[in-house]
Formats: sequence, structure tokens, C-alpha cells
Amino acid sequence: MSREYAEKRIREALRLAKGNATKARQQIVAWTNEDPKLLMALTKPHLTGIVAHAINRVVTRIENGADEAEDIPDVPAPLNMPPETFGQEIMNALKNSGAVFGHEGGAGGGRRGQASQRHIDAMNRIAKKAPSGSGKKKTDR
Repeated sequence: MSREYAEKRIREALRLAKGNATKARQQIVAWTNEDPKLLMALTKPHLTGIVAHAINRVVTRIENGADEAEDIPDVPAPLNMPPETFGQEIMNALKNSGAVFGHEGGAGGGRRGQASQRHIDAMNRIAKKAPSGSGKKKTDR
């Protein structure tokens, strides 16, 4: 039922946005602030990945020497969170469209470095060896 509900709301947002996917996305984000059922329908298929990412982030911090008592709360967050706080970080990320999932710490790709001379020479050697023409081998008879 939740998948159908999410699809129905997405179709409605697309209709309101006259087919503009960006405007429809903004509408869906706005609706999820007031409709926890829609938020849950959209995030449920990805919940395992979200949780795995969060656990890996904490494990990495612990392995890198983070003070466990300082960085990890002793008391877990209550499971019955009020709907207005559920998924707020996800909503803020979608609204701002500045954060890329998995790259929140600024460890994004960026520009590639310049190719080394060794790499350039190797590419030139490969290009010189490439056969030109029809691609058929000549045979002497």
C-alpha cells in the first residue's frame, strides 16, 4: 500500500508541476514535512542502506580513535519520535540539495589531477599501435 501511496502522490506532484521533475521533487519534499505516511513510503525501501551507512560512519570514527564516551550517546533516541522530527536530516538535505548522500563530510570527488607523463606516453604508444583502416589483416599469398 505504501508504494502505491507514494506513486499516487508523485503523480499528483508531477501534474501540479506540469511535468517539471524539479518542481515536483520540491513539492514532494514540502508534503513530507506534513505527511509522515508519505515520508515513510519514500524512505522505507532505503532504510537498510541508511542504517548501514550510519553504522559504518560510527565504526570508522571509533577505529580512527574517536572517544566513544564523547561521540556516541549512552542512551539511544526513543523509537517513538514525533512525526515532525522523523527524517528531518533527510528533509534538510533534499531541500538544500547541497549534500550528496555519503559525502556529507566534504570528502567528495572534486577535480581529477593532471595525468602523469608516464600515463600520456602509454596512451600515445597504444594509439600508435592501433590499426587503421578496415580492421582486416593483410595476408600475403
